[in-house]
Amino acid sequence: MAWLKRLLIWLATWLVGLVLLFEEWGWEHLAAAMAWLGRWPGLRHLEALIRRLPPYAALAMFAAPVLALLPVKLLALYWISQGHAALGVLVIVSAKLLGTAVLARLFGLTQPALMRLAWFARLFRRWMTFKTRVLADVRASRAWRSWLRARQQVRRAIDRAAAWVRRHWR
Repeated sequence: MAWLKRLLIWLATWLVGLVLLFEEWGWEHLAAAMAWLGRWPGLRHLEALIRRLPPYAALAMFAAPVLALLPVKLLALYWISQGHAALGVLVIVSAKLLGTAVLARLFGLTQPALMRLAWFARLFRRWMTFKTRVLADVRASRAWRSWLRARQQVRRAIDRAAAWVRRHWR
């Protein structure tokens, strides 16, 4: 029975790790895209207002996208249940990307205010410790190292092919 527990922990770690890897990648790239949008004149003013929010207003602002997208995701699940799987999945993926982008930007804007809430700062530190541990476990695995080697080989092959094309097609 101990082997089953180890297997379930391993599977859970990988599942959570893959979700965290996607979130981490998406968080960074989507936050950068939203920051670029935030330089637009009207949005720049709005971001300045968000930065000045007191802690609990910042928390409400941070939670708003999650709550706003919940009905959209539920509608997508309804469409899936009605036989419109492609549409439902497309809506869920789009909502996830949009939600992550907005949430990442809002967190960047509201983090100083949110960290003034002792309970939030404590939960955030615990979350970051957990996330760091899970990602370290995944990145230390043989499967992760194999994936990185394969990715490097593909990248080198693409670079060689591009160099060949540049040499021979000029």
